[in-house]
Amino acid sequence: MLGGDPRALGPWLSRLCPTQSLMLAKAKECWEQEHEEREAEKARYLAERIPTLQTRGLSLSALQDLCRDLHAKVEVVDEERYDIEAKCLHNTREIKDLKLKVLDLRGKFKRPPLRRVRVSADAMLRALLGSKHKVSMDLRANLKSVKKEDTEKERPVEVGDWRKNVEAMSGMEGRKKMFDAAKSPTSQ
Repeated sequence: MLGGDPRALGPWLSRLCPTQSLMLAKAKECWEQEHEEREAEKARYLAERIPTLQTRGLSLSALQDLCRDLHAKVEVVDEERYDIEAKCLHNTREIKDLKLKVLDLRGKFKRPPLRRVRVSADAMLRALLGSKHKVSMDLRANLKSVKKEDTEKERPVEVGDWRKNVEAMSGMEGRKKMFDAAKSPTSQ
C-alpha cells in the first residue's frame, strides 16, 4: 500500500510531511520482513517435525498400514485439539463471568457518607433482635444506681481455725484483709 507513487495512495499521504512518509515506508518494510521471517520459521519447524513421506516402491499392504498409522496419529491430534479447545472455551467463559462479577461489585455499592448518629441501647437491641427485644436498658440509670462500697467498714477477721475463714478470705476483699492482717502485727 505504501510502496510506489505517493499520489496513487490518496490525498492523505500527500499532506503528510516527508518525515512521516519516510517513517511509514520504514514501518512497512519492517512489517514485511517480520512476515517473511515468520513464514521461514514455520517452514523450518514443519520440516523438523514432519518427515517427508516415501511411498514409492511400497506394496499395497504397506501403503494400507501407513494410512492406518497416519489416521491413528490424526485422531490423537484431533482429540488433543478438542481437549485444548474445550479448556480454552471454559477458561474464557470463566474469565467473562469473573469480569462481570467485578463490574457488578464496582458499580452497585456506592459508599454513603457516614454520619455520627446517637442511638440508645434500646434502639440498638431493637434493631439487632427485632421483636424479641422486650427488656429495656437504661444505662444512665444503672450508672447512677451504682454505689461504692465503703472500705472503712470492714468487719474484723476472726483469728482461729483457717477452715472457717476460707469464704471470708476468697476474692479480692479477702486478699486485702489478709494483706492488712499480715501488715498489722509487724507495725505493732
